[in-house]
Amino acid sequence: MEKFKTYSIKDVGKKVEIKGWVNTVRDLGGMIFINIRNRSGIIQAVIKPENKYYELAESLKSEYVVSVKGTIREREQKNPKMKTGDIEIDVESLELINKSLDIPFQISDNTTALEDTRLKYRYLDLRRESLQSNFILRSKIMKSARDFLNNLDFIETDTPILCKSTPEGARDFLVPSRVNHGKFYALPQSPQIYKQLLMLSGFERYYQVARCFRDEDLRADRQPEFTQLDVEMSFVDEDDVMNLCENLVASIFKEVKGLDVKLPLMRMKYDDAIKDYGSDKPDLRFGMKIQDLTEIFKNTTFGVFKTVLSEGGVINALVVKNNADKYSRKDLDKLLDYIKKYGAKGLANIKIGEEITGSIATFLSEEEIKELKEKLSLENNDLVLIVSGDYNTVKTSLGALRCKLGHDLNLIDKDDYKLLWVTDFPLFEWSELEGRYLACHHPFTMPKDEDVDKLLTDKGACYSKAYDIVINGYEAGGGSIRIHDPEVQKKMFEALELTDEDIKEKFGFFVDALKYGCPPHGGFAIGLDRLTMLLAGTDNIRDVIAFPKTTSGQDLMCDAPNYVDDSQLEELKIKTTE
Repeated sequence: MEKFKTYSIKDVGKKVEIKGWVNTVRDLGGMIFINIRNRSGIIQAVIKPENKYYELAESLKSEYVVSVKGTIREREQKNPKMKTGDIEIDVESLELINKSLDIPFQISDNTTALEDTRLKYRYLDLRRESLQSNFILRSKIMKSARDFLNNLDFIETDTPILCKSTPEGARDFLVPSRVNHGKFYALPQSPQIYKQLLMLSGFERYYQVARCFRDEDLRADRQPEFTQLDVEMSFVDEDDVMNLCENLVASIFKEVKGLDVKLPLMRMKYDDAIKDYGSDKPDLRFGMKIQDLTEIFKNTTFGVFKTVLSEGGVINALVVKNNADKYSRKDLDKLLDYIKKYGAKGLANIKIGEEITGSIATFLSEEEIKELKEKLSLENNDLVLIVSGDYNTVKTSLGALRCKLGHDLNLIDKDDYKLLWVTDFPLFEWSELEGRYLACHHPFTMPKDEDVDKLLTDKGACYSKAYDIVINGYEAGGGSIRIHDPEVQKKMFEALELTDEDIKEKFGFFVDALKYGCPPHGGFAIGLDRLTMLLAGTDNIRDVIAFPKTTSGQDLMCDAPNYVDDSQLEELKIKTTE
């Protein structure tokens, strides 16, 4: 079947056959105009009253499947909004292949249908040109990645979907075993252990397009099942892995979008990212760094700040340049409500004009005002937004507020791409819920060489050989150098307070494998869904997944998850409770 997306005025007089769906039908003065749509796009077909297929054309409705044969001719009234708007098909033959029920919403990119409705009829929603272009883009990304890695002698393979439940940072999806009552498989959160075993097996360079599953709370850029490009290499260090990954990403950008990515990518340590941007995935498409004002207010008489400083807290701020007049008291209250979600208790503000105004203006000394103006380079109509409290809460809340302001004030060029590496992540993170340190990435991440001796004595000061690639404020991928020394791995498990029994039960097979000559190795994974989302210019990951779940984890189209027959549960020896 020929594609008409390349047809143009140069093809006038050409005989063609087009098969697809009826997009619209218009009867104008006896002439019937049919817009036919398939994956290639839309083209207009015209049937005159004397045509023997005229009566059939009158009966056509939206989404009927048809085949049209005819001759391309130049349109009298051209449509510059259509790719094929200079031409049309003079119909010589029309065949109705299949009918359609009345559709629940219009198949167009400017549809007003609610997302839940479109997800319920996802097979119809996927007929929209914008969504189809997303999946064509996704396919091109996968092909580009495969070509790049195959040219470097990587071996593509796959790893099991049914595996063992091991603690890797998120909840597992569990699958009961029918033939082993009371036992469960887990769906892989990632191929982490398997790809390390492939390195131990001597594969040296591996990749796969891997399906992964995590039972965690969802949001616009996260799904319970997702796809990642998984890569692992032996005899490498951090620079080797990051250089290969950024060259792969640059190759994809160039081949798929025609965009040049300047290499090498900027590198930013985790601590600096948190200090300046309040996030380990900073969006660098605009400025507005977080400013530390703690020293300026060391002698403050303002009670709130004084209490915070006495408790070892910090005082930080964002400067909103030349926009103070846009923020009323009501607007500032809304910003406060926003950052309360991140633990902040208050949002002080200062407005710069002929006079200094704002919620804490009367509490500022002349010396503090002078220092603020110098440190922050303040000018008329600048707005200073201040949060005080413990370090993590202040940074996190201001980091989130910074991103909100960037969008609200149109500071972001949405056609721009800013990529960087965030490196030197903490090895551990403290869990208030469990009252102990957990692995920041996963328990197989190699500590920095200088921190190995601190694994059991100073966990909060240990850093890892881990790295994330960040694009426009999203973590697009990441990885680490892995632990290949059995003694270091044992010490890591001890640091995570796993008993010998825990280690044997959860990781015994892997610990044993490390004792059989494991090469140094490392790798990365790129989130295919998220990378496609970024390159497609959408902020909704469901737009690039063929059959996605809602934020409550439901598939509205096939009504999953759902109940199963009692006989199935009985066979699995499982009982459910209310």
